[in-house]
Amino acid sequence: MQSKFHIRKGDTVKIIAGNFKGQQGRVLEIIVKDCKALVEGVNMASKHTKPNASSPQGGIVKKEAPVHISNLMLVDPAGGNATRTGRKMDSDNKSVRYSKKSGEAIK
Repeated sequence: MQSKFHIRKGDTVKIIAGNFKGQQGRVLEIIVKDCKALVEGVNMASKHTKPNASSPQGGIVKKEAPVHISNLMLVDPAGGNATRTGRKMDSDNKSVRYSKKSGEAIK
């Protein structure tokens, strides 16, 4: 069974704990197995690469490292503040996420 998370790929999130507390970014990828997410521009790590066909020089590349999902909070598209999320049934009997602050559905 695949677990459902309060954030999805493409959401704007705020970091609420850890070294990057207060930063915001867009979710690039969700790693379901580890309950982690890659957030654009947050938790940058240096990766050493060997020379290859795509990068003949090789060198050091800055890359996002995963952040645990429990340290992320969704930013409400309507208000721009971090909000908790809930799930409710819409008119088509489909489960949709909604913002607990504004009460609006999150697309």
